[in-house]
Amino acid sequence: MSEHELEPVIEGIWSDHAKLSEPGGPEAVEHVVNMLDQGLLRVATKEGDQWTVHEWIKKAVLLYFQIRAMHLHEVGPFEYYDKIPLKQDYRDLRVRVVPPAVARHGAYLAPGVILMPSYVNIGAWVGPNTMVDTWATVGSCAQIGANVHLAGGVGIGGVLEPLQARPVIVEDGAFIGSRCIVTEGMVVGEEAVLGAGVSLTGSVPIIDVTGPEPVEYRGYVPPRSVVVPGSRTKRFPAGEYQLNAALIIGRRQPSTDLKVSLNDALREHGVTV
Repeated sequence: MSEHELEPVIEGIWSDHAKLSEPGGPEAVEHVVNMLDQGLLRVATKEGDQWTVHEWIKKAVLLYFQIRAMHLHEVGPFEYYDKIPLKQDYRDLRVRVVPPAVARHGAYLAPGVILMPSYVNIGAWVGPNTMVDTWATVGSCAQIGANVHLAGGVGIGGVLEPLQARPVIVEDGAFIGSRCIVTEGMVVGEEAVLGAGVSLTGSVPIIDVTGPEPVEYRGYVPPRSVVVPGSRTKRFPAGEYQLNAALIIGRRQPSTDLKVSLNDALREHGVTV
């Protein structure tokens, strides 16, 4: 079945869960998840400058949990007990996977992806030649572009509900530094650089301090921005305290394009990886 044929079927099952037990219902759900696994569908796609969330695909993923039974998975000395199968056939996919990295079925890994010991959840899309470094996590439905580096311990949040919620999106060529946390539908623009320890949610102010006046963003890091942890003073009845913020302190220069180590982009601004 094609995408256009599957969407009304999934919407029909979602509106009446009894249809999930009818002939063709489970098969349609499985087909959607298999297409996600192969990269033939994406939970979110970019149209022009805007990202569009395809809610019906998220519905299919939620329905998939309902039709799957718990199952024992044994992989060499490792044992797992879960509803979702593990992704397989990495050699044919041209994906390098270092033990004990795990990706679930329904996550797409493009050719050239490297998974150090890390985790990629169902519905995620990881683009060509992207590195998911040690103990990094790519949450459900997150969209990670091509030539991205997710450094050690990075947490990319996942989202299945609410259905209209945008997943975290990291666009092509971005560098996400060690122990960064990116959640709540954040969009990190192309070739942006997040220094170590940056924590971004939809409500955290991202303040460009490179000009004579601050410029504030929320939920979005502009392309090629170099971002570091910061804080902003807020007055409370008990006094003034510092709240989490992120600071844009510069832009990646041509000298720090992909052909040059991304570490240089941070060193130019005295920022650690």
